[in-house]
Amino acid sequence: MMIGTAPDVTEAAPTPPQYVPKHIAIIMDGNGRWAKARGLPRAEGHRQGTENLRRIIRACVEFGVEILTIYAFSTENWKRPPLEVRLLMSILETVIQRELRELNDNGVQIRHIGRLDHVPARLQKEIARACEFTRNNNRLILNVAFNYGGRDEIVHAVRRIIAEGIPAEQVSEDLINSYMYTGDLPDPDLIIRTSGELRVSNFLIWQGAYSEYYFTPTYWPDFDKDQLRKAIDEYNRRTRRFGMTDEQMQSG
Repeated sequence: MMIGTAPDVTEAAPTPPQYVPKHIAIIMDGNGRWAKARGLPRAEGHRQGTENLRRIIRACVEFGVEILTIYAFSTENWKRPPLEVRLLMSILETVIQRELRELNDNGVQIRHIGRLDHVPARLQKEIARACEFTRNNNRLILNVAFNYGGRDEIVHAVRRIIAEGIPAEQVSEDLINSYMYTGDLPDPDLIIRTSGELRVSNFLIWQGAYSEYYFTPTYWPDFDKDQLRKAIDEYNRRTRRFGMTDEQMQSG
């Protein structure tokens, strides 16, 4: 008999979440502060944030999430220093070129939501190429909100409705919803924001009306699979009433 050896015990695999949200949206915040805390340039924070996105996409596929919407670049982000803006554009182009085939092989369908105005022509072509290349995939829909703003999206939808001559009396929530960038998709069940900030920052303000929100102090580069699981577990502890009472929910 050997002394001092631990018994050979195989660790049980963690049980899957009770209910996985169909649509998760993430405000990926804190790259710059992550870098500053480590004495690194902001550019390194953005690069590490990009690396983390790959891990979270894999985790979503593993958990069975059907739709993932990420806030990559807002309409307000143009106000940042020009060098940082150019860096963010370059990072997205590099990510598409480097990750597109693997995303496609894993059944990820890439969609762009937002405007392409002001986006460099070469990057516009890369975005269009990625969307077209993956359009038949159905394992996970990845909405990339790039040059996106929630208010701008609503204005864009209203202008299209007016341009098409739809009478005012025909305008309804369902009609407006159909003109949103995500018009053919269900609204997000869960919206996550990393970095500790407690605001929505103009992200999916129409679609998120009845979403559950989860805020974590963890900076985006450190928001890993376990952190995502915690967010989903917290979602499972909540009751979505949609304006109804507990009694109505229980009887329904």
